[in-house]
This record gives sequence, C-alpha cells and structure tokens, in this order.
Amino acid sequence: MNEKILVVDDDSMNLRMAEFILNKSHYMVTKASSGQEALDMLQQGTMDLILLDIEMPEMDGFELMKILQDSVEWRKIPVIFLTADRSAETEEKCFQVGAVDYIGKPFVPSSMAQRIKRTLELEAYRKSLEKMVEAQLQRITQLQQDIIITMANLIESRDGTTGEHVKRTSLYVARFLDVLIEKGIYNEELTNEYVDYIKKAAPMHDIGKITVSDLILQKAGRFTEEEYAIMKNHAKAGQILIQENMSSIVDKKFVEIASDIAAYHHEKWNGNGYPEGRKEYEIPLCARIVAVADIYDALVAKRQYKEGMSSEEALAIMKKDRGITFEPVLFDIFEENIEIINC
Repeated sequence: MNEKILVVDDDSMNLRMAEFILNKSHYMVTKASSGQEALDMLQQGTMDLILLDIEMPEMDGFELMKILQDSVEWRKIPVIFLTADRSAETEEKCFQVGAVDYIGKPFVPSSMAQRIKRTLELEAYRKSLEKMVEAQLQRITQLQQDIIITMANLIESRDGTTGEHVKRTSLYVARFLDVLIEKGIYNEELTNEYVDYIKKAAPMHDIGKITVSDLILQKAGRFTEEEYAIMKNHAKAGQILIQENMSSIVDKKFVEIASDIAAYHHEKWNGNGYPEGRKEYEIPLCARIVAVADIYDALVAKRQYKEGMSSEEALAIMKKDRGITFEPVLFDIFEENIEIINC
C-alpha cells in the first residue's frame, strides 16, 4: 500500500509543487492550506507522514506541531518541516519541537524525494520494531501468567482440592470487576491497569499456603486453635513470597497488588480479620474485592470435608456478614449481580 502524506502549506504553488514531486514517487497525497484544515484532514484518517510549512497565518507550523505532539493518536506521525528560513536557530527549533527533518524552500525535487523516502523507511523500521517488541512482551506476559496459574494450582492441590478453586475464584473476580466498572463503582481507583493486575493476581491469593503443613491443609475436621493460628500465617507468608520472589519477573505495581491480595484477603471490614486487623478502607481495594469472591466459592464449592451449597444459601450466609466481613457496597453489588458473576 502506498504511504499517505499530508502536505500543509498556505502557498498554493508550494502545494502543487509538492504534490507533483510526491505523485512521481507514487505516494497518496492529501493537501491542506491551513493548520485547521490539516486537523480536519487528520480527523478523517491518519497519515504516514506530514510535510508542514512553518510560516502560515492564524496557526503556524510550530503551533500545529504542538497540537500533534499533545495527541496520543497523532504524536507518532513523523513530521518534516517546510521552510525558506535556513538559519541555524530555525533548524534547531524544528528538531526541538519533534520534527524528524526539514526541507528547504524552494524545493529541490530529487533532494525532497530522497529525504521523504528515507524518513518513511525509518518509520517503517520503527513500526516493525514496535510490533516485534509488543509480540515478545505478550509472550513474556503469557508465560508469567502461566507460571502463576501453575503455582496456584499446585498449592491448591495440597489441601485436597484441584485447581478449580483458582479458576472459579479468578473468574468470579474478573466478572465482579466488570460489573463494578459498568456500575461506576470506584471508577477512579479501578483504572484499566489496576483492573488488569487484579485479574492476573487473583489466582495467587492463597500462595502462602505453600508454607503450611499438609497435616493441617488436609485435615478434614475443625482446626484446633494452634492449627488455626498456623493456617492464618499463610496470608503474611504469601505477601513475603511474592515480594521476595516476583520482583525480578513482573513490574513493581503488579507485585504490590498481588502481595496486597495475598496478605489482606482475610481482613474484615470491622477490623477482626487477619493478619493485621485492618478495617474498612485500610484494607486495599483489591483485597476487599477478592475476599468476596473467595468466600463465595469456599461456600458453594464441594470439598473433601464438606458438600457444596447453592448460590442462594451461600449469599444468605454472607449477607449476615455484610458490614462485618464484607464492605457493604461491594457485597450488595456482588449479590445483586450474582447471575452475571456466576453464569
């Protein structure tokens, strides 16, 4: 496909000359005689290159360049300035504001064609590198998530269950987050990045169980006070494991969210949870969200030591802990949308 080039110049002669030179190289040329007309053209579709005159009435080239640089959509389009001013000051300013090159007036056809060809070749190379980096990043991200899921499944299998708890809880969390976003709940905190990290970190909420003895994990009856105290240590242990072992393979923000979920998903809204007795908004939002999904699955799932219960029964039990274990707003949204979350 031929590259699309937008030429912006208030001089009709320069526009015709530029179009003649570019057409000989088989580029698709769009012309604009002002900065505003150029913006209108860009609204209709992106360009591979912009040739931009500096001296124009109403909006000069540098003013238009600032608008382009401030736009997420347009800032990556390479810009070559067109100018009759060959001074060192103008040349320096062109590059300072983000231009990749400049072409002097009057145009020298062969020189102009070569500069444009070189710029487009470099831009194609840059885009190719970006795609390669993105593809590699996606592979690494998927590998990291596969490792996380595998670790979580192995840990779950130690207490006599399968990885189904990890899958179900993660799915409940993901759907719960989608509902919260749709309802506009915590819309400032639940950014795309934060939501994505919660979804990816949710499977690791019980990773600290790796430090708990099989004798306790696989016990069918009720725990003794001593056994329960040991079991509760898994929350803090999970936080430490994530902080000490994952910082080299994932970014700092993910480690923070994953460790918060592992550490605080057993805290209670009234402050009677563990490991730190945090209450209300002292508990990180990510942990408050995971806690609802985690306990719901613990109630409805069949385990070796208990039968599963219906969704209605589970929610009735959980409702008694509204404002005690669970944040009221979060529980209400979860309960009201259980058909979506549990579909």
